[in-house]
Amino acid sequence: MTTAACFRSIHDCASTGRENDAVVADMDGTLLRGRSSFPYFALVAFEAGGALRLLFLLLLSPLAGFLYYFISESAGIRVLIFTAFAGLRVSDIESVARAVLPKFYSGDLHPESWRVFSPCGKRCVLTANPRIMVEAFLKDFLGADLVMGTEVSTFKGRATGFVKAPGVLVDENKAAALRAAFGDTPPEIGLGDRHTDFPFMSLCKESYIVPKLPKVKAVSVDKLPKAVIFHDGRLVQKPTPFLALLIILWIPVGFLLACLRIAAGALLPMPLVYYAFWALGVRVTVKGTPPPPVTKSSGKSGVLFICSHRTLLDPIFLSTALGRPIPAVTYSVSRLSEIISPIKTVRLSRDRATDAAMIRKLLQEGDLAICPEGTTCREPFLLRFSSLFAELTDELVPVAMVNRMSMFHGTTARGWKGMDPFYFFMNPSPAYEVTFLNKVPRELARGAGKSSHDVANYIQRVIAATLSYECTAFTRKDKYTALTGNDGTVPERPKQVMGC
Repeated sequence: MTTAACFRSIHDCASTGRENDAVVADMDGTLLRGRSSFPYFALVAFEAGGALRLLFLLLLSPLAGFLYYFISESAGIRVLIFTAFAGLRVSDIESVARAVLPKFYSGDLHPESWRVFSPCGKRCVLTANPRIMVEAFLKDFLGADLVMGTEVSTFKGRATGFVKAPGVLVDENKAAALRAAFGDTPPEIGLGDRHTDFPFMSLCKESYIVPKLPKVKAVSVDKLPKAVIFHDGRLVQKPTPFLALLIILWIPVGFLLACLRIAAGALLPMPLVYYAFWALGVRVTVKGTPPPPVTKSSGKSGVLFICSHRTLLDPIFLSTALGRPIPAVTYSVSRLSEIISPIKTVRLSRDRATDAAMIRKLLQEGDLAICPEGTTCREPFLLRFSSLFAELTDELVPVAMVNRMSMFHGTTARGWKGMDPFYFFMNPSPAYEVTFLNKVPRELARGAGKSSHDVANYIQRVIAATLSYECTAFTRKDKYTALTGNDGTVPERPKQVMGC
């Protein structure tokens, strides 16, 4: 019988000169530091199935754990798969695997395993996890050439929750899968972390065990072949069993609190909203010196506030910081968001001439806010700015917006955007930081002969410098292409553009 003593530690494995070698690695506890796959099943359950499915998964997790550790590893995994997957649309599972899981997987990459795995010429992963759940991350972000995982059966586009033959890939099933993939030519390196990995590891020319080191530091994201720039999903943190329980218990309370916070913002006079938010646990920090208000009676054109885009609530928190309602123009906003918004919102038509005429008219009536990125990004990047605003006025004030959420993201690409404000305000203590920067100097504005692109790039640079962000050329189309997988690719790591 093969035991752990038969294999050397991964620390003894040389990683140089491996360009022509093939490596086969387990996932949980090997490529990833964490040995439990529960958080990732919980993400699929919540993001594709909702809070009730997460609750069912949480209730059955003790049974899964008992079976896993005392009866059969395969039986425990089957319980997790059935509870998380049964009845879900396959397209929804694939969407979560592509747009949600990579962010969490990439933050848990084991440094020693990655040191050995990354330089090999052929990279393969052999895992008990459902292939549909892990393949997108392993291929798109880690450059895996082959992913062998448990296959989940489907019926009419939905997962049944049952496992296809030969069953869960553990123990001898892993060895059989490796033989089928490699035939009589065994891979050079095998990496595993537990006794059910030993059968496939024994077939490799060299095999190494990954010791359990819970305090090992994960690989930094800049070492990955591709950066996780666009990601979706509502949960901010990886849902361990304890955190999943907190989420389930908090959602009813959080929703009522969100309704109260939204009502305070919508019904109270704007000068009082700042204080109401503080009383209700919403922190608003104002930095810089905002310009005085410009009204229609003054005869002057209004100030156009150019905001970095974090959520749909940016103009509302801008108004909260100023103590007066600032109308906002937007490319898209849900009907529900329009109804509950305490400020005037105006839809852009995406016709440049029509939109320019409408914004000029609004500026004659007073101040106005716009988010020229057009779409949001949760990572420290500013997406490409539209230069439309720079053609309309020289009264331009950049505003750097930062928000902080501890439990739920207040943005979504896959879900119903009408719920974005609710999810933001459902956080126990959400925060917004609004930094007013200096007005764009006259010599750098259109009136001094600068092009609209020059003005847009200047404003993007000063906002990025304030936030310590990078600027990218990515657009709304790039975001939705990446998250929906229309071309099967993920954007390369962003390059700095226009001096940012």
